[in-house]
Amino acid sequence: MSHEHERLVIIRHAPYSSNALREGLDVALVAAAFGQTVSLLFLGQGVLALLKEQAAGAPGQKATLPTIDMLEMYDIDQLLVPQSALDALNLQAAQLVDGATVVADDTLPALVQRYSYVMNF
Repeated sequence: MSHEHERLVIIRHAPYSSNALREGLDVALVAAAFGQTVSLLFLGQGVLALLKEQAAGAPGQKATLPTIDMLEMYDIDQLLVPQSALDALNLQAAQLVDGATVVADDTLPALVQRYSYVMNF
């Protein structure tokens, strides 16, 4: 399986800490709308965006979950989470949205290298 023209968007920020998460998701949706294959890798606090049960953000901030749900409509079905990120946040895979895939940490370097475009948010 070639990843030559695939994009990897790395999400590192919690849903409500900044606009970075939303910008990352927007970039992923736009790329997918133009026929790019996009995978998302959630690191650190970014994993919180994948929780089924999300706390509401500050007034005026949109909930992230509807955007996460929309990813599937754009054929973005690679939502990757390293096991260590779950462990650090005391989370179980069952608490994440359907479609999130837990990956072993030792596979991350090779995984990231497979993509020709990597964007960090």
